[in-house]
Amino acid sequence: MTTLKNRYDFVYLFDVTNGNPNGDPDAGNSPRIDPETGHGFVSDVCLKRKIRNFVCLAKGAAEGKPEQGYDIYVKEKAILNNQHARAYKEAAGLADFLDEKSGKSKPGKEDIARAWMCANFFDVRMFGAVMSTGVNCGQVRGPLQIAFATSAEPITALEQSVTRMAVTTQKEAESQGGDNRTMGRKTIIPYALYRAHGFLSPQLAAQTGFSEEDLSLLKHSLNMMFEHDRSAARGQMAAQKCIAFKHESPLGNAPAHKLFERVKIIPKDTSKPSRAYTDYEVTVDDKNLPQGVTVEYWV
Repeated sequence: MTTLKNRYDFVYLFDVTNGNPNGDPDAGNSPRIDPETGHGFVSDVCLKRKIRNFVCLAKGAAEGKPEQGYDIYVKEKAILNNQHARAYKEAAGLADFLDEKSGKSKPGKEDIARAWMCANFFDVRMFGAVMSTGVNCGQVRGPLQIAFATSAEPITALEQSVTRMAVTTQKEAESQGGDNRTMGRKTIIPYALYRAHGFLSPQLAAQTGFSEEDLSLLKHSLNMMFEHDRSAARGQMAAQKCIAFKHESPLGNAPAHKLFERVKIIPKDTSKPSRAYTDYEVTVDDKNLPQGVTVEYWV
């Protein structure tokens, strides 16, 4: 594995057409929205989930046969404390790790367990994790952080009625005289372009073992994760562009927010609502960049 030496700050653009990119369970699963501005949100947790799911598919974890070092810690139906127990069983003999009477980890042993978790779980060494429940595997601060995505313009959520040509129970069928229909509703956004900011720290990568090879997998995930996340609720979602600012210095050569200001999203025609990515002009000011900063396009 090649050590990650550069800091990266990136702008990730993705869109949704006739779908709900990230419903809020506390609001009837309606699209998340800023009530003050009308702009839409997609949570960081949602984006991380899609990255994890893609890696599961790409590296075999979805079939229960992950490639070495590419298992996923937080995956569907996982029991996290069982994952911690694996570290204590597989990193060394269980008796070497646990106190016989209390069943708790011996002093210092969580460091070994934490290192094992980073080495074996891609999402632990990328996003970090709190692994102190059950047997203690410590805490990991991940090198990659992603902020909430925000839509380029205010969104309009439309509630649509839908019909299922079946009912669930015999009682429902009898009440309808055999008509057997079920009415429902779903909420969609006709179109929205979202912008998320990401941050990758080489210092934290050194602590977790996140490598250049892991970075390549992350880039592939950002490019392809929506292609393997289709559902009736989410409509059509697509990764449109990812602009990464690469720093020569591990500590960074410029503040991230100043670099992000160089990426502009401008509607081409404000007299009508935007309905496609081509309705926007996305510009990147890559001239006169701070010394030591270069631009890469991951998507």
